[in-house]
Amino acid sequence: MNYPELMSKRAQQIAPSPIRRFFDLAETMDNVISLGVGEPDFRTPWPIRQAAISTLERQSIFYGPNSGMLQLRQEIASYMERRFNLPYCPENELLVTVGGSEAVDLAFRTLIDPGDEVLICEPSFVCYGPLVSMADGVPVPLATKEENEFRLTAAELKAAITPKTKILVLSYPNNPTGAIMRREDYPEIVELLKDTDIFVLSDEIYCAMTYGTKHCSIAEFPGMRERTIVVNGFSKTFAMTGWRLGWMAAPAPIIEQARKIHQYGIMCAPMISQRAAVEALRSCDAEVDRMIEEYDRRRRFLLSRFAEMGLPCFEAQGAFYLFPSIAGTGMSSEEFCERLLQEEHVAVVPGSAFGACGKDNLRISYAYSLKHLTEAAVRMERFIAKNCK
Repeated sequence: MNYPELMSKRAQQIAPSPIRRFFDLAETMDNVISLGVGEPDFRTPWPIRQAAISTLERQSIFYGPNSGMLQLRQEIASYMERRFNLPYCPENELLVTVGGSEAVDLAFRTLIDPGDEVLICEPSFVCYGPLVSMADGVPVPLATKEENEFRLTAAELKAAITPKTKILVLSYPNNPTGAIMRREDYPEIVELLKDTDIFVLSDEIYCAMTYGTKHCSIAEFPGMRERTIVVNGFSKTFAMTGWRLGWMAAPAPIIEQARKIHQYGIMCAPMISQRAAVEALRSCDAEVDRMIEEYDRRRRFLLSRFAEMGLPCFEAQGAFYLFPSIAGTGMSSEEFCERLLQEEHVAVVPGSAFGACGKDNLRISYAYSLKHLTEAAVRMERFIAKNCK
């Protein structure tokens, strides 16, 4: 059979994730230290695991409501209002999803008609562009700049808007840069958007992870809640990556349509994960704070080490990534990463994976132990000393 001729052209045009490419290559090698995947090295807190064990012992593992357990949606609503001043009705403004990624996909498929343009602030996580394309939309990169601390400015946004603009994607705290948007950064952007029909997809999966500045959502501002879809989840904050649980918060008419897509594609998120997540929201704030303190310690350690290596690095204020510049090495980010992996067995991700504006950078995840990071830094320093004189 002629598979290329018979398979979907759209599927064939989507490139594989460049993050997974380096991770998969590292899996074939011995003694590799990987700083490439954003997966917390902490164990899921015990109360969460205990709730899952109890669910298994009771054998209460059934299909659940399409929107997610009402009890969980109530806890999510309480959490969002308590931590981030975002009130949502659990009955019709929240949808529990299989990870934050499904929520992003649902948002695009709910809002996009063929040809609609979606502005994606870059550098950005790798899923947005492909998911927009698969929804028949047109991804439009919107480059942010290090001199603006990778924050979106109203001037940059205004220059990018066209009559076809349907959605603006904001992902702060940002993967891969660790940048944040402060409360004072939003008013001009809000003023620009409030009289338009442009929606905002605000991916806030790292919102609990900030260092010195409390997270602020664009949905908090007058006139923005009605046009904003907030995406969040349990993977990063609660060290629950493999539990695959997230949520979407949005006006009821959007949730109503997204639920139908979710209903036919997924039906419901895993019930074991949902019951465990109730406990996460109820009793694990102290565990989360402890993990964030440790991330901050790792962040400061790597910033210091990069300075010693002569690698300029933006001082991330959120998430658990750093985005050092390798422009002075004379190598592209892809060449640097490939050679670092082959010569020193350290796996990191080229900045170009997150948009053209990241071509001179690397993404380093510090969601790993300090021992792990220390050895990786020794190997990177040795690689730079050998190859970048």
